[in-house]
Amino acid sequence: MTFSIIGADGQGRYGLAVTSSSPAVAARCAHLRDGVGAVSSQNITDPRLGTILLDRLESGSSAHQALDELVDETDDIEYRQLVVLDAQGASAVFHGDETLGKHAEAHGDHCVSAGNMLANASVPQAVCEAFEGTTGELEQRLLAALQGGIAAGGEEGPVYSAGLSVVSGHGWRDTDLRVDWHEDPITALEDLLKTWLPRREDYVTRAVDPAASVGYGVPGDDR
Repeated sequence: MTFSIIGADGQGRYGLAVTSSSPAVAARCAHLRDGVGAVSSQNITDPRLGTILLDRLESGSSAHQALDELVDETDDIEYRQLVVLDAQGASAVFHGDETLGKHAEAHGDHCVSAGNMLANASVPQAVCEAFEGTTGELEQRLLAALQGGIAAGGEEGPVYSAGLSVVSGHGWRDTDLRVDWHEDPITALEDLLKTWLPRREDYVTRAVDPAASVGYGVPGDDR
């Protein structure tokens, strides 16, 4: 029901983009932590596993070590698909025996993609290639990766939700966009990103230096 891309810019920013036929996919699948990396918890999802894997990465385990340890000790792991990228750029993927439909993975330069119920097994590779072949902000590259996956066939059926999140060392997700239910969620996510990106750093400033923050001319804001 899902395919995703985890990517990094090599300068301390980590991001994840995901789309699915299920509603509100990013609420369950996207897990990121400053200086640590990112995890996507997919298929028949247990969001708790994302936090466990990030904790293990933060404690010093590599992507492969963290995932292997979790797989060995977790009940019902056969229903899970897990995707991990660590701070060193290493990636690991697990597909449980009960992973739905056609499933596949691909690893690239500072990126990893995986999916289930795919139209074809080449979708994750197309996702990584689109990420690697796009320049600009990390958010734009992640969006291009989702678009590349859709162009390569995407899921077996239509997708209805999508999300895109990035951490940059501030202590929170400085980009965190979701389309929870839409006939064309990737286009809707692109529209959201076009609105958000020019304002992203302004909202960082509001948090770290509120006296320097700018207003947007909305009623009641006289700055």
